[in-house]
Amino acid sequence: MPPLYTRLVANLLFPLHERFKGHNSVTVHRSLEASQWWDSGRLRELQVQRLRALLLHAAGHVPYYRQVFRDSGFNPATVTELTALEQLPLLTKGSIRAHLEDFKADDARDLAHFNTGGSSGEPLIFFIGKERISHDVAAKWRATRWWGVDIGDPEIVVWGSPIELGAQDRLRALRDRLLRTQLLPAFEMSEQKLDHFIAVIRAMRPRMLFGYPSAISHIARHAQKRAQPMNDLGIQVAFVTSERLYDDQRDIIAGAFGCRVANGYGGRDAGFIAHECPQGGMHITAEDIIVEILDSTGRTLAPGQAGEVVITHLATREFPFIRYRTGDVAVLDDKPCRCGRVLPLLREIQGRTTDFVVAADGTVMHGLALIYILRDQPGVEAFKIIQESLERTRVLVVPNNSFDESTRAAIQTGLARRLGSGVDIVVELVEEIAAEKSGKFRYVVSHVAA
Repeated sequence: MPPLYTRLVANLLFPLHERFKGHNSVTVHRSLEASQWWDSGRLRELQVQRLRALLLHAAGHVPYYRQVFRDSGFNPATVTELTALEQLPLLTKGSIRAHLEDFKADDARDLAHFNTGGSSGEPLIFFIGKERISHDVAAKWRATRWWGVDIGDPEIVVWGSPIELGAQDRLRALRDRLLRTQLLPAFEMSEQKLDHFIAVIRAMRPRMLFGYPSAISHIARHAQKRAQPMNDLGIQVAFVTSERLYDDQRDIIAGAFGCRVANGYGGRDAGFIAHECPQGGMHITAEDIIVEILDSTGRTLAPGQAGEVVITHLATREFPFIRYRTGDVAVLDDKPCRCGRVLPLLREIQGRTTDFVVAADGTVMHGLALIYILRDQPGVEAFKIIQESLERTRVLVVPNNSFDESTRAAIQTGLARRLGSGVDIVVELVEEIAAEKSGKFRYVVSHVAA
């Protein structure tokens, strides 16, 4: 049984907090706890029902979709299958930027202004209503409980969003103290800051960690470097999200903190798309989000095939996200999870389209093909690979005492073997590699269309 204070927070304080903010997260969470065990047919019926309601509302209240439906002759009242979405155009960030006001429902109230971190280019500005917030909170809450922890258990959040870090007013600080959540900024990772982070974590003895995998693994590595044990604190799970989770990051986090690692997938714009359960299944939040995997021509791909993730968020009546192109690449799975939940699965999340590189001969490959070359070099402390064109790739390297000219040559030879012998591989030594504006870290950025 959870500790008394955790039960007080989860069953009283947090529900009161959500009611005060006008969110129905508690009701939604209760329904999600039940629907995760439904059979697939009943779950599909719920999706169709909610999709039809979303499209009908968009036709009646959202100027952008009123025009789209009129131009295409689309009648949302006739929707009886999820495949009806294929009749609608894909939604891009450019469309939202160009028609921002027309995406707002005319009956929307109290819309909150949001934006993405812009780690892959220009940030996207959009709006979110209380319905969407409630459903995203409930989905995260459900996934948290999968791992035997709950709202109210001590939590360390390693995050870098200016929205979170700019909102530390007295009311928010009081809320965080009541919920036993402490925020550590992921923007600066100097040795002095990392020592401070380790001290804070040891003093708080959290039950769970939450944040970017790059940031949490960086803290883990620093703790090992300092010979500071962190696996005696009672940490149960580290929830990581907002970046691709690499195998070595999972291993270093699990080893250093003595806990399991739960991967999460989603974003500010797309919502809480999927989360890993303790049996390893990456479950889609299917009650709220329809996931399509499409090829470059917009054709729907079968499970097992990699393509772009396109989502329809069913709780976005105030500012609809319908067939929204995330820019991510993933693979659906058609095998059931051992946990018994019927929620559909993602087999693999490969990253953003800009995480892929293109060789001189046109071959497209994931950035991992280059990442492993750098990780095998003992003289490399940190790195970032930037493919500027088919002819030139720049590699930023933070060297350690083992770096020498043979290390530089090995990097150039290894990358040229992947990208092409005629590609100019430039290795630049730097003191540090800055995170993106959002606080995230990206190992590979390609400016060549894959």
